[in-house]
Amino acid sequence: MSSFGKLFRVHTYGESHCKSVGCIVDGVPPDSPLPRRTFRSSSPAGGLRSEFDTVRVQSGTEHGVTLGTPIGMVVQNKDQRPHDYTETDLYPRPSHADYTYLAKYGVKASSGGGRASARETIGRVAAGAIAEKYLKEAYGVEIVAFVGSVGPVALPFTQEEDEVLGKEYLDLVKNVTREEVDKEITRCPHPETSKKMEQTIRDAKARNDSLGGTVTCVIRNCPLGLGEPCFDKLEAVLAHAMLSIPSTKGFEVGSGFRGTTFPGSKHNDPFVADPENGDNRLRTTTNWSGGIQGGITNGEDIYFRVAFKPPATISQEQQTATYDGKAGTLATRGRHDPCVVPRAVPIVETMAAIVIMDQLLQQNARSAAAALLPPVTSLPPTMVFPGQRK
Repeated sequence: MSSFGKLFRVHTYGESHCKSVGCIVDGVPPDSPLPRRTFRSSSPAGGLRSEFDTVRVQSGTEHGVTLGTPIGMVVQNKDQRPHDYTETDLYPRPSHADYTYLAKYGVKASSGGGRASARETIGRVAAGAIAEKYLKEAYGVEIVAFVGSVGPVALPFTQEEDEVLGKEYLDLVKNVTREEVDKEITRCPHPETSKKMEQTIRDAKARNDSLGGTVTCVIRNCPLGLGEPCFDKLEAVLAHAMLSIPSTKGFEVGSGFRGTTFPGSKHNDPFVADPENGDNRLRTTTNWSGGIQGGITNGEDIYFRVAFKPPATISQEQQTATYDGKAGTLATRGRHDPCVVPRAVPIVETMAAIVIMDQLLQQNARSAAAALLPPVTSLPPTMVFPGQRK
């Protein structure tokens, strides 16, 4: 469907070459200031074009603050070029969504990727910017994503055989800022690696080819206790959100797949007291869990990685078949990104913000309902969280 979230609910609309794209956001708390800047700029290394989009807020705000009612936002598609896609009337593009959309609905958008286009994500970014603003103002939450690899070029951080993850990588996750990320044209905050990535992308563009890669995201200062048991565990909802982004093919949280190669004696996160916290909150010494245990946040940094495949549309002749099964050659035209990974960084960040915002509203509703009841004095101390003890 085209909606995501339960209490903070985002509904997007629009195809790649229709008149406009946008979203309706419901569940935004009242009196929240709107972000001054909704979009982070696209990365020129990752694309052949720059798209300057103006978001027009249609409802739900007055005098720069939210009213608590649904917020409608729209972006006009100014640079439409549907004639660039006439060849897809005959051929479904390899690894694209032309064939599957037609099979599902019996009809498809005549140009571009339709709803499978990254153009659809503009509505997500606009909605996520509102969530980010609230989370920062109310809880000090910081969300930063960065490019970790492009094709064969990756951050050069290595770890010893007995290390789950290397210290250099973990230090980057802990301390990296958006300013450091946006300083690099590839959005990789490691200048030497960024230069290699940039050249690799330009080489792929010269060959009319494309590259995939990975984006790492960290969420800092996230409140304790977010995430629901069983089916809506936080990592499950994050995976849902991330794998709904176009071109994604993989997701891992914390130590991820590398963690599976270690025994529990080396992979467990031992608890320690936090002397700076007055409510006796515990911290962990390692955080291989990526800030989530049992599907619920434990107060540590949440970090995860998302894999993006190479863009399916390339300006090379490809041997394929027409919709009616006749062998032929497809040579696409138009403006095609050789690598979407740098462009995906803001999408990953804002989808993470939407998830945390929705989970936070759910937890706050539960806590507010419980706060109306008289305190229970019959429970043993071990059944009550230290911060809640009277």
